[in-house]
Amino acid sequence: MYTAATDRYQKLPIRRVGDTGLQLPVITLGLWRHYSSADPFEDRQKVILSAFDHGIFSFDIANNYGKPDLGSAETLFGRVYQDNLKPYRDELVVTTKVGFEMGPSPYQHFNSRKNILQSIDHSLERLQMDYVDIYYSHRPDPETDPEETAQAFAQVVASGKALYIGISNYDAEQTDTMIELFNQYHVPFVVNQYSYNLLRPEAYENGLMATLKQRNRSLVAYGPLSEGLLSDRYLGGIPEDFPIHWSNESIFAHGKEAVVEKLNQLNDIAKKRNQTLAQMSLAWLLRDEAVASVIIGTTSERNLLSNIEGAQNCQFSSDEERAIKAILKA
Repeated sequence: MYTAATDRYQKLPIRRVGDTGLQLPVITLGLWRHYSSADPFEDRQKVILSAFDHGIFSFDIANNYGKPDLGSAETLFGRVYQDNLKPYRDELVVTTKVGFEMGPSPYQHFNSRKNILQSIDHSLERLQMDYVDIYYSHRPDPETDPEETAQAFAQVVASGKALYIGISNYDAEQTDTMIELFNQYHVPFVVNQYSYNLLRPEAYENGLMATLKQRNRSLVAYGPLSEGLLSDRYLGGIPEDFPIHWSNESIFAHGKEAVVEKLNQLNDIAKKRNQTLAQMSLAWLLRDEAVASVIIGTTSERNLLSNIEGAQNCQFSSDEERAIKAILKA
């Protein structure tokens, strides 16, 4: 019988999301890759429980995670929840999403009222829960009227199936549009989950962070290590078949050799801070309080603990900031 560590809330900083009542640990465990029916359940359960023991009470999933067995990431977490974490439900922040493909039907992707309302029921069934804490629109829908989407999310909240609503992969203008609609329909919108890492600061360059700050809301960063690129594994070179996420493809615009040079220069700064490159990369994002949490996708308990350690020092001197920004602009 699992019993959570009694000192779990002493191990990781917690941040308030904008001016809402929602609070998140600065690190969230994501189940995008390698948390499926094809992966060893006991190993994945161990990482999830270790995360909770070390102050990570936020778990990020989506209805299409667990490829090729879509939905199996939710099923895996639901099993861990039923077997171990159910007594701690009041402490957990469990998030899932709707919007990417779940099948060939036009009602198995994007943000129609029908897809949103049926997908939350399917997700809750797989998670074996009565509600999720944040229900995300996983991506903008180019065809459905955003008002229909906002109304559907309002119904999800009114039915008690989600406490808060988030959006993901929405740019500044799209975010502003949705916030206006959410306010109109009294939808408790809290965060935009967006691709953000040291090598891709687009969230600041395209005005998204400014919009969120103006609206007293926060950003949750996914891909903070760019699929592991921001680690010491690639200081000697990046393989041709490196599995870069679609949102990070621009990182290689000037070639992989240029990226390797930047990684080594950044690693030199990290060493002087007594951090690994991965630790410093997470800390760099968290230096802004408007970044409520960063999502890591590790299946290694060692990497998990190392990332947690890195989140303890998110302060950068002015000299460090100037040096890092100079490397990134080169």
